[in-house]
Amino acid sequence: MKRRPNIILIQSDSQDGRMLGCLGHPALRQATVNLDRMAEEGVLFQNTYASSFVCVPSRASMWSGLYTHHCQGWNNYKGLEPETPTFINHLAAAGYRTAIFGRTDHLSGRHTVRARVSAWTRSACILRPNYRMLPPQHLSEENPRPHLRDWQHVEKSLAWLAENRHRDTPFFLYLGFSAPHPPFVASSYYLKKIDQQAVDIPAADDNQHPALVYQRVCKNWQHGFSQEMVRKVRTTYLAMVSEVDAMVGFFRQQLKELGLADSTVVIFTSDHGELAMEHQQYYKMSPYEGSSRVPLLLCGPGLPRGTLIQQPVSLIDIFPTLLALAEAPVATYLDGHSLLPLTRGKIEAYPDYVLAECHDSSLCTGCFLLRQGDWKYVVYAGLQPQLFHLKEDPGELQNLVEKKPSLAAEMEKKLRALVNYLEVDRQVKDYDRESFARWRQEQLAQGTYYETMSRIFSGWDYLSEEEIQPWTGEDEARIEVWLKGKDGDGCQHSGEKS
Repeated sequence: MKRRPNIILIQSDSQDGRMLGCLGHPALRQATVNLDRMAEEGVLFQNTYASSFVCVPSRASMWSGLYTHHCQGWNNYKGLEPETPTFINHLAAAGYRTAIFGRTDHLSGRHTVRARVSAWTRSACILRPNYRMLPPQHLSEENPRPHLRDWQHVEKSLAWLAENRHRDTPFFLYLGFSAPHPPFVASSYYLKKIDQQAVDIPAADDNQHPALVYQRVCKNWQHGFSQEMVRKVRTTYLAMVSEVDAMVGFFRQQLKELGLADSTVVIFTSDHGELAMEHQQYYKMSPYEGSSRVPLLLCGPGLPRGTLIQQPVSLIDIFPTLLALAEAPVATYLDGHSLLPLTRGKIEAYPDYVLAECHDSSLCTGCFLLRQGDWKYVVYAGLQPQLFHLKEDPGELQNLVEKKPSLAAEMEKKLRALVNYLEVDRQVKDYDRESFARWRQEQLAQGTYYETMSRIFSGWDYLSEEEIQPWTGEDEARIEVWLKGKDGDGCQHSGEKS
Protein backbone atom coordinates (compact mmCIF):
# COMPACT_ATOMS: atom_id res chain seq x y z
CA MET A 1 0.00 0.00 0.00
CA LYS A 2 1.38 3.39 -1.00
CA ARG A 3 2.21 5.55 1.99
CA ARG A 4 0.81 9.06 2.15
CA PRO A 5 3.41 11.83 1.92
CA ASN A 6 4.93 13.61 4.84
CA ILE A 7 4.04 17.31 4.76
CA ILE A 8 6.03 20.33 5.91
CA LEU A 9 4.57 23.85 5.93
CA ILE A 10 7.10 26.67 6.29
CA GLN A 11 5.74 30.18 6.81
CA SER A 12 7.72 33.39 7.01
CA ASP A 13 6.35 36.72 8.27
CA SER A 14 5.88 39.81 6.08
CA GLN A 15 7.34 38.45 2.84
CA ASP A 16 6.26 40.16 -0.36
CA GLY A 17 5.34 37.44 -2.84
CA ARG A 18 6.86 39.33 -5.76
CA MET A 19 10.33 39.30 -4.20
CA LEU A 20 11.93 36.28 -5.86
CA GLY A 21 14.79 36.10 -8.34
CA CYS A 22 12.88 33.53 -10.40
CA LEU A 23 10.07 36.08 -10.86
CA GLY A 24 12.52 38.48 -12.44
CA HIS A 25 13.36 40.78 -9.53
CA PRO A 26 16.75 42.09 -10.70
CA ALA A 27 18.18 42.76 -7.23
CA LEU A 28 17.51 39.17 -6.09
CA ARG A 29 19.12 37.15 -8.88
CA GLN A 30 21.76 35.78 -6.49
CA ALA A 31 19.81 36.27 -3.27
CA THR A 32 16.90 33.80 -3.42
CA VAL A 33 18.65 30.86 -5.05
CA ASN A 34 17.06 28.28 -2.73
CA LEU A 35 13.48 29.41 -3.24
CA ASP A 36 14.22 29.73 -6.96
CA ARG A 37 15.47 26.12 -6.94
CA MET A 38 12.33 25.08 -5.12
CA ALA A 39 10.30 26.68 -7.93
CA GLU A 40 12.35 24.74 -10.50
CA GLU A 41 11.66 21.49 -8.66
CA GLY A 42 8.00 22.12 -7.92
CA VAL A 43 5.09 24.53 -8.36
CA LEU A 44 5.18 28.31 -7.98
CA PHE A 45 1.88 30.17 -7.57
CA GLN A 46 2.74 33.63 -8.86
CA ASN A 47 -0.37 35.49 -7.66
CA THR A 48 -1.07 34.38 -4.10
CA TYR A 49 -2.90 36.64 -1.66
CA ALA A 50 -3.21 36.72 2.09
CA SER A 51 -6.85 36.42 3.08
CA SER A 52 -6.17 39.30 5.47
CA PHE A 53 -3.13 41.56 5.17
CA VAL A 54 -2.06 41.59 8.83
CA CYS A 55 -0.50 38.87 11.00
CA VAL A 56 -3.05 37.32 13.34
CA PRO A 57 -6.13 37.67 11.09
CA SER A 58 -4.22 36.20 8.14
CA ARG A 59 -2.97 33.28 10.18
CA ALA A 60 -6.34 32.78 11.91
CA SER A 61 -7.94 32.50 8.49
CA MET A 62 -5.29 30.10 7.19
CA TRP A 63 -5.34 27.86 10.28
CA SER A 64 -9.15 27.73 10.44
CA GLY A 65 -9.76 27.62 6.68
CA LEU A 66 -12.36 30.38 7.06
CA TYR A 67 -12.50 33.93 5.76
CA THR A 68 -11.94 36.63 8.35
CA HIS A 69 -15.64 37.49 8.45
CA HIS A 70 -16.41 33.84 9.24
CA CYS A 71 -13.70 33.04 11.81
CA GLN A 72 -13.92 36.60 13.26
CA GLY A 73 -10.18 36.98 13.71
CA TRP A 74 -10.51 40.74 13.42
CA ASN A 75 -7.15 42.12 14.51
CA ASN A 76 -3.80 41.26 16.08
CA TYR A 77 -5.51 40.82 19.45
CA LYS A 78 -8.62 38.97 18.25
CA GLY A 79 -7.63 35.76 16.50
CA LEU A 80 -8.92 32.23 16.96
CA GLU A 81 -10.09 30.85 20.28
CA PRO A 82 -8.14 27.76 21.46
CA GLU A 83 -11.03 25.39 20.81
CA THR A 84 -11.37 26.37 17.13
CA PRO A 85 -10.65 23.39 14.84
CA THR A 86 -7.56 23.85 12.67
CA PHE A 87 -5.76 21.82 10.05
CA ILE A 88 -3.66 20.34 12.86
CA ASN A 89 -6.76 18.74 14.35
CA HIS A 90 -7.88 17.34 11.00
CA LEU A 91 -4.45 15.98 10.10
CA ALA A 92 -4.06 14.34 13.50
CA ALA A 93 -7.50 12.75 13.09
CA ALA A 94 -6.35 11.44 9.71
CA GLY A 95 -3.43 9.63 11.34
CA TYR A 96 -0.62 12.16 10.94
CA ARG A 97 1.93 12.81 13.66
CA THR A 98 2.10 16.58 14.07
CA ALA A 99 4.70 19.03 15.34
CA ILE A 100 4.84 22.84 15.51
CA PHE A 101 8.00 24.95 15.75
CA GLY A 102 8.43 28.72 15.69
CA ARG A 103 5.94 31.49 15.08
CA THR A 104 2.27 30.60 14.75
CA ASP A 105 0.51 33.79 15.96
CA HIS A 106 -3.09 32.81 15.15
CA LEU A 107 -4.73 32.81 18.59
CA SER A 108 -6.52 35.56 20.53
CA GLY A 109 -5.02 37.47 23.43
CA ARG A 110 -1.50 38.05 22.15
CA HIS A 111 0.46 41.20 21.19
CA THR A 112 0.70 44.49 23.10
CA VAL A 113 -1.88 46.78 24.65
CA ARG A 114 -1.16 49.11 21.75
CA ALA A 115 -2.13 46.40 19.28
CA ARG A 116 -5.58 45.99 20.77
CA VAL A 117 -6.40 49.62 21.60
CA SER A 118 -5.23 51.10 18.31
CA ALA A 119 -7.29 48.48 16.47
CA TRP A 120 -10.39 49.09 18.57
CA THR A 121 -10.23 52.89 18.17
CA ARG A 122 -9.34 53.05 14.46
CA SER A 123 -12.78 54.27 13.30
CA ALA A 124 -12.61 57.14 15.80
CA CYS A 125 -9.96 58.48 13.40
CA ILE A 126 -7.60 59.89 15.99
CA LEU A 127 -5.01 61.48 13.72
CA ARG A 128 -2.04 60.63 15.92
CA PRO A 129 0.70 58.04 15.45
CA ASN A 130 0.32 54.60 16.97
CA TYR A 131 3.45 53.02 15.48
CA ARG A 132 7.12 53.90 15.67
CA MET A 133 9.86 52.28 13.59
CA LEU A 134 13.62 52.50 13.90
CA PRO A 135 15.59 53.45 10.77
CA PRO A 136 17.07 50.57 8.74
CA GLN A 137 20.22 49.06 10.24
CA HIS A 138 23.10 47.50 8.34
CA LEU A 139 25.15 45.24 10.59
CA SER A 140 28.79 45.23 9.56
CA GLU A 141 29.66 41.76 10.84
CA GLU A 142 29.64 38.73 8.53
CA ASN A 143 26.87 37.03 10.46
CA PRO A 144 24.95 34.39 8.49
CA ARG A 145 22.38 34.04 11.30
CA PRO A 146 21.34 37.52 12.52
CA HIS A 147 17.76 36.29 13.05
CA LEU A 148 19.08 33.69 15.46
CA ARG A 149 15.78 32.65 17.00
CA ASP A 150 14.44 31.59 13.60
CA TRP A 151 17.57 29.53 12.98
CA GLN A 152 17.12 27.91 16.38
CA HIS A 153 13.59 26.87 15.40
CA VAL A 154 15.02 25.39 12.21
CA GLU A 155 17.49 23.34 14.24
CA LYS A 156 14.80 22.15 16.69
CA SER A 157 12.51 21.09 13.87
CA LEU A 158 15.34 19.15 12.23
CA ALA A 159 16.09 17.43 15.52
CA TRP A 160 12.44 16.34 15.73
CA LEU A 161 12.60 15.02 12.17
CA ALA A 162 15.77 13.07 12.96
CA GLU A 163 14.07 11.44 15.95
CA ASN A 164 10.87 10.60 14.07
CA ARG A 165 11.99 9.76 10.54
CA HIS A 166 11.74 5.99 10.93
CA ARG A 167 8.20 5.92 12.30
CA ASP A 168 5.55 4.03 10.32
CA THR A 169 3.04 6.84 10.12
CA PRO A 170 3.44 10.05 8.06
CA PHE A 171 4.06 13.38 9.76
CA PHE A 172 3.03 17.00 9.39
CA LEU A 173 5.47 19.64 10.59
CA TYR A 174 4.82 23.40 10.76
CA LEU A 175 7.83 25.74 10.91
CA GLY A 176 7.25 29.48 11.39
CA PHE A 177 9.79 32.29 10.97
CA SER A 178 9.60 35.85 12.30
CA ALA A 179 11.78 37.19 9.45
CA PRO A 180 11.61 39.24 7.30
CA HIS A 181 9.26 41.21 9.57
CA PRO A 182 10.48 44.75 10.46
CA PRO A 183 12.41 46.35 12.08
CA PHE A 184 14.65 46.47 9.03
CA VAL A 185 17.92 44.87 10.15
CA ALA A 186 20.36 42.91 7.98
CA SER A 187 23.96 41.76 8.24
CA SER A 188 26.61 42.36 5.61
CA TYR A 189 26.55 38.62 4.84
CA TYR A 190 23.16 39.04 3.14
CA LEU A 191 23.52 42.65 2.06
CA LYS A 192 26.34 41.50 -0.24
CA LYS A 193 23.95 39.16 -2.00
CA ILE A 194 21.73 42.05 -3.11
CA ASP A 195 22.48 43.81 -6.39
CA GLN A 196 22.14 47.25 -4.87
CA GLN A 197 22.20 49.03 -8.22
CA ALA A 198 19.11 47.04 -9.21
CA VAL A 199 17.09 47.88 -6.08
CA ASP A 200 13.95 49.56 -7.37
CA ILE A 201 12.72 52.92 -6.07
CA PRO A 202 8.89 52.96 -6.15
CA ALA A 203 7.18 55.89 -7.81
CA ALA A 204 5.97 58.57 -5.41
CA ASP A 205 2.29 58.32 -4.52
CA ASP A 206 0.56 61.50 -3.35
CA ASN A 207 -2.91 59.91 -3.28
CA GLN A 208 -4.99 61.77 -0.68
CA HIS A 209 -7.63 59.09 -0.25
CA PRO A 210 -8.72 59.52 3.40
CA ALA A 211 -7.98 55.90 4.30
CA LEU A 212 -4.41 56.31 3.02
CA VAL A 213 -3.94 59.65 4.79
CA TYR A 214 -4.99 57.99 8.03
CA GLN A 215 -2.62 55.06 7.44
CA ARG A 216 0.35 57.33 6.91
CA VAL A 217 -0.34 59.23 10.12
CA CYS A 218 -0.79 56.02 12.13
CA LYS A 219 2.25 54.25 10.73
CA ASN A 220 4.31 57.34 11.49
CA TRP A 221 7.35 56.87 9.23
CA GLN A 222 9.74 59.45 10.68
CA HIS A 223 12.79 58.96 8.50
CA GLY A 224 11.83 60.70 5.28
CA PHE A 225 11.39 59.53 1.71
CA SER A 226 14.63 60.55 0.07
CA GLN A 227 15.85 58.14 -2.59
CA GLU A 228 18.76 57.27 -0.31
CA MET A 229 16.43 56.32 2.56
CA VAL A 230 14.00 54.40 0.36
CA ARG A 231 16.85 52.49 -1.24
CA LYS A 232 18.34 51.66 2.15
CA VAL A 233 14.99 50.36 3.46
CA ARG A 234 14.40 48.22 0.41
CA THR A 235 17.97 46.92 0.29
CA THR A 236 17.75 45.95 3.96
CA TYR A 237 14.38 44.26 3.46
CA LEU A 238 15.64 42.31 0.44
CA ALA A 239 18.64 41.15 2.45
CA MET A 240 16.23 39.89 5.13
CA VAL A 241 14.35 38.00 2.41
CA SER A 242 17.68 36.48 1.39
CA GLU A 243 18.22 35.26 4.96
CA VAL A 244 14.82 33.54 4.86
CA ASP A 245 15.92 31.96 1.59
CA ALA A 246 19.05 30.67 3.33
CA MET A 247 16.95 29.14 6.12
CA VAL A 248 14.79 27.32 3.59
CA GLY A 249 17.86 26.13 1.70
CA PHE A 250 19.56 24.83 4.84
CA PHE A 251 16.37 23.10 5.99
CA ARG A 252 15.78 21.38 2.65
CA GLN A 253 19.39 20.23 2.43
CA GLN A 254 19.16 18.68 5.89
CA LEU A 255 15.85 17.09 4.92
CA LYS A 256 17.66 15.46 2.01
CA GLU A 257 20.47 14.23 4.25
CA LEU A 258 17.90 12.70 6.61
CA GLY A 259 16.55 10.71 3.67
CA LEU A 260 13.15 12.41 3.80
CA ALA A 261 13.18 14.62 0.70
CA ASP A 262 11.64 12.06 -1.66
CA SER A 263 8.74 11.28 0.67
CA THR A 264 7.92 14.80 1.84
CA VAL A 265 5.90 17.64 0.32
CA VAL A 266 7.30 21.02 1.35
CA ILE A 267 5.11 24.13 1.18
CA PHE A 268 6.58 27.60 1.60
CA THR A 269 4.53 30.78 2.07
CA SER A 270 4.16 33.88 4.25
CA ASP A 271 1.33 35.50 6.19
CA HIS A 272 1.29 38.80 4.29
CA GLY A 273 3.72 41.11 2.52
CA GLU A 274 5.57 44.33 3.32
CA LEU A 275 5.22 47.68 1.55
CA ALA A 276 8.85 48.69 2.19
CA MET A 277 8.23 52.31 1.16
CA GLU A 278 5.80 51.67 -1.68
CA HIS A 279 3.01 54.27 -1.64
CA GLN A 280 4.99 56.21 1.02
CA GLN A 281 4.35 53.49 3.59
CA TYR A 282 6.10 50.66 5.36
CA TYR A 283 4.52 47.67 7.10
CA LYS A 284 1.27 45.88 6.18
CA MET A 285 -2.52 46.38 6.53
CA SER A 286 -2.77 47.57 2.95
CA PRO A 287 -4.54 46.06 -0.07
CA TYR A 288 -1.66 47.15 -2.31
CA GLU A 289 0.34 44.30 -3.83
CA GLY A 290 3.40 44.72 -1.62
CA SER A 291 1.30 44.10 1.47
CA SER A 292 -1.36 41.66 0.23
CA ARG A 293 0.74 39.33 -1.98
CA VAL A 294 2.69 36.40 -0.54
CA PRO A 295 4.97 33.69 -1.99
CA LEU A 296 3.59 30.18 -2.38
CA LEU A 297 5.68 27.21 -3.51
CA LEU A 298 4.91 23.47 -3.34
CA CYS A 299 7.52 20.81 -3.98
CA GLY A 300 7.63 17.06 -3.47
CA PRO A 301 6.23 13.67 -4.52
CA GLY A 302 3.19 13.74 -6.78
CA LEU A 303 3.70 17.38 -7.78
CA PRO A 304 4.88 18.54 -11.22
CA ARG A 305 8.28 20.17 -11.64
CA GLY A 306 8.97 23.66 -12.93
CA THR A 307 5.32 24.68 -13.04
CA LEU A 308 4.28 28.34 -12.87
CA ILE A 309 0.61 29.03 -12.11
CA GLN A 310 -0.68 32.55 -12.69
CA GLN A 311 -4.25 31.95 -11.51
CA PRO A 312 -4.78 34.12 -8.40
CA VAL A 313 -5.10 31.97 -5.26
CA SER A 314 -5.27 32.58 -1.53
CA LEU A 315 -3.93 31.40 1.82
CA ILE A 316 -7.51 30.33 2.51
CA ASP A 317 -6.67 27.40 0.22
CA ILE A 318 -3.84 26.02 2.39
CA PHE A 319 -6.16 24.06 4.71
CA PRO A 320 -8.03 22.12 1.98
CA THR A 321 -4.76 21.57 0.11
CA LEU A 322 -3.22 19.97 3.21
CA LEU A 323 -6.23 17.69 3.56
CA ALA A 324 -5.99 16.70 -0.10
CA LEU A 325 -2.28 15.91 0.22
CA ALA A 326 -3.00 13.81 3.30
CA GLU A 327 -5.91 12.03 1.58
CA ALA A 328 -7.95 13.08 4.61
CA PRO A 329 -11.75 13.45 4.65
CA VAL A 330 -12.95 16.65 2.96
CA ALA A 331 -14.06 19.36 5.40
CA THR A 332 -17.06 20.81 3.60
CA TYR A 333 -17.32 23.86 5.87
CA LEU A 334 -14.03 25.36 4.63
CA ASP A 335 -14.08 28.52 2.52
CA GLY A 336 -11.08 27.65 0.34
CA HIS A 337 -10.32 25.10 -2.34
CA SER A 338 -7.57 22.52 -2.77
CA LEU A 339 -4.81 23.75 -5.05
CA LEU A 340 -3.90 20.28 -6.27
CA PRO A 341 -6.26 20.37 -9.29
CA LEU A 342 -4.55 23.60 -10.42
CA THR A 343 -1.17 21.85 -10.31
CA ARG A 344 -2.61 19.34 -12.79
CA GLY A 345 -3.87 22.03 -15.15
CA LYS A 346 -7.52 21.89 -14.07
CA ILE A 347 -8.15 25.65 -14.03
CA GLU A 348 -11.92 25.16 -14.10
CA ALA A 349 -11.77 23.52 -10.65
CA TYR A 350 -10.85 26.83 -9.01
CA PRO A 351 -12.92 30.06 -8.70
CA ASP A 352 -11.97 32.96 -10.96
CA TYR A 353 -11.53 35.39 -8.05
CA VAL A 354 -9.69 35.94 -4.77
CA LEU A 355 -11.24 37.69 -1.77
CA ALA A 356 -9.42 39.35 1.13
CA GLU A 357 -10.24 41.82 3.91
CA CYS A 358 -8.65 43.70 6.81
CA HIS A 359 -9.95 45.54 9.91
CA ASP A 360 -6.85 46.35 11.91
CA SER A 361 -5.31 49.43 13.47
CA SER A 362 -4.10 51.57 10.57
CA LEU A 363 -7.33 51.10 8.60
CA CYS A 364 -9.98 53.55 9.79
CA THR A 365 -12.67 51.45 8.14
CA GLY A 366 -13.10 47.92 6.83
CA CYS A 367 -11.07 47.17 3.70
CA PHE A 368 -12.08 44.47 1.18
CA LEU A 369 -10.17 43.29 -1.89
CA LEU A 370 -11.46 41.41 -4.92
CA ARG A 371 -8.93 40.17 -7.49
CA GLN A 372 -10.35 38.87 -10.75
CA GLY A 373 -8.09 38.34 -13.75
CA ASP A 374 -5.83 41.37 -14.08
CA TRP A 375 -8.27 43.58 -12.19
CA LYS A 376 -8.22 44.46 -8.52
CA TYR A 377 -11.18 46.16 -6.87
CA VAL A 378 -10.72 47.63 -3.37
CA VAL A 379 -13.45 48.89 -1.07
CA TYR A 380 -12.95 50.99 2.05
CA ALA A 381 -16.37 50.78 3.71
CA GLY A 382 -18.03 54.19 3.49
CA LEU A 383 -15.27 55.73 1.35
CA GLN A 384 -14.36 55.88 -2.33
CA PRO A 385 -13.39 52.50 -3.86
CA GLN A 386 -10.36 51.83 -6.04
CA LEU A 387 -9.98 49.89 -9.28
CA PHE A 388 -6.57 48.92 -10.69
CA HIS A 389 -5.45 47.05 -13.78
CA LEU A 390 -2.41 45.23 -12.45
CA LYS A 391 -0.86 44.31 -15.78
CA GLU A 392 -0.88 47.88 -17.12
CA ASP A 393 -0.41 49.57 -13.74
CA PRO A 394 1.58 47.22 -11.46
CA GLY A 395 2.39 50.11 -9.12
CA GLU A 396 -1.34 50.70 -8.50
CA LEU A 397 -1.16 54.43 -9.06
CA GLN A 398 -4.13 54.90 -11.40
CA ASN A 399 -7.56 54.48 -9.82
CA LEU A 400 -9.88 53.66 -12.74
CA VAL A 401 -13.22 53.75 -10.91
CA GLU A 402 -14.35 56.90 -12.72
CA LYS A 403 -12.95 55.85 -16.10
CA LYS A 404 -14.42 52.33 -15.90
CA PRO A 405 -17.74 52.81 -14.07
CA SER A 406 -19.42 49.76 -15.62
CA LEU A 407 -16.57 47.46 -14.65
CA ALA A 408 -16.42 48.97 -11.17
CA ALA A 409 -20.16 48.38 -10.77
CA GLU A 410 -19.78 44.80 -11.97
CA MET A 411 -17.01 44.10 -9.47
CA GLU A 412 -18.97 45.83 -6.71
CA LYS A 413 -21.89 43.51 -7.45
CA LYS A 414 -19.56 40.49 -7.40
CA LEU A 415 -18.03 41.55 -4.09
CA ARG A 416 -21.44 42.09 -2.47
CA ALA A 417 -22.54 38.66 -3.66
CA LEU A 418 -19.55 37.15 -1.85
CA VAL A 419 -19.77 39.13 1.36
CA ASN A 420 -22.11 41.74 2.82
CA TYR A 421 -19.15 43.94 3.55
CA LEU A 422 -21.10 46.84 5.03
CA GLU A 423 -22.71 44.52 7.55
CA VAL A 424 -19.34 42.94 8.36
CA ASP A 425 -17.84 46.40 8.81
CA ARG A 426 -20.68 47.33 11.19
CA GLN A 427 -20.18 44.09 13.13
CA VAL A 428 -16.44 44.69 13.55
CA LYS A 429 -16.91 48.32 14.60
CA ASP A 430 -19.51 47.25 17.19
CA TYR A 431 -16.97 44.75 18.53
CA ASP A 432 -14.32 47.51 18.55
CA ARG A 433 -16.48 49.93 20.54
CA GLU A 434 -17.65 47.34 23.05
CA SER A 435 -14.12 46.04 23.60
CA PHE A 436 -12.64 49.49 24.02
CA ALA A 437 -15.42 50.65 26.36
CA ARG A 438 -14.75 47.73 28.72
CA TRP A 439 -11.00 48.30 28.63
CA ARG A 440 -11.45 52.05 29.16
CA GLN A 441 -13.57 51.52 32.27
CA GLU A 442 -10.95 49.17 33.70
CA GLN A 443 -8.14 51.64 33.02
CA LEU A 444 -10.06 54.60 34.44
CA ALA A 445 -10.74 52.62 37.61
CA GLN A 446 -7.01 51.82 37.90
CA GLY A 447 -5.96 55.40 37.14
CA THR A 448 -3.86 54.34 34.13
CA TYR A 449 -6.08 55.37 31.22
CA TYR A 450 -4.64 58.77 30.25
CA GLU A 451 -1.00 57.70 30.57
CA THR A 452 -1.60 54.56 28.48
CA MET A 453 -3.47 56.48 25.77
CA SER A 454 -0.65 59.03 25.66
CA ARG A 455 1.90 56.28 25.02
CA ILE A 456 -0.22 54.42 22.49
CA PHE A 457 -0.92 57.55 20.46
CA SER A 458 2.65 58.79 20.56
CA GLY A 459 3.91 55.70 18.75
CA TRP A 460 4.39 53.28 21.69
CA ASP A 461 7.65 51.61 20.63
CA TYR A 462 11.13 53.00 21.34
CA LEU A 463 9.72 56.13 23.08
CA SER A 464 11.61 58.32 25.50
CA GLU A 465 9.62 60.17 28.17
CA GLU A 466 10.22 63.45 26.34
CA GLU A 467 8.56 62.11 23.19
CA ILE A 468 5.27 61.16 24.83
CA GLN A 469 2.53 63.60 23.82
CA PRO A 470 -0.28 64.11 26.37
CA TRP A 471 -3.72 62.68 25.71
CA THR A 472 -5.77 65.87 25.30
CA GLY A 473 -9.33 66.84 26.05
CA GLU A 474 -9.91 67.14 22.32
CA ASP A 475 -8.67 63.58 21.82
CA GLU A 476 -10.97 62.30 24.53
CA ALA A 477 -13.91 64.25 23.09
CA ARG A 478 -13.45 62.41 19.80
CA ILE A 479 -13.49 59.12 21.70
CA GLU A 480 -16.71 60.12 23.47
CA VAL A 481 -18.44 60.94 20.18
CA TRP A 482 -17.18 57.74 18.58
CA LEU A 483 -18.37 55.60 21.49
CA LYS A 484 -21.87 56.90 20.84
CA GLY A 485 -21.77 55.32 17.40
CA LYS A 486 -20.35 58.00 15.09
CA ASP A 487 -17.23 57.22 13.07
CA GLY A 488 -14.61 59.93 13.24
CA ASP A 489 -14.74 62.60 10.55
CA GLY A 490 -10.96 62.46 10.20
CA CYS A 491 -11.45 59.60 7.74
CA GLN A 492 -14.19 61.36 5.80
CA HIS A 493 -12.65 64.72 4.97
CA SER A 494 -12.28 63.67 1.33
CA GLY A 495 -13.42 60.91 -0.97
CA GLU A 496 -16.90 59.95 -2.03
CA LYS A 497 -19.13 57.45 -0.29
CA SER A 498 -19.01 54.04 -1.89
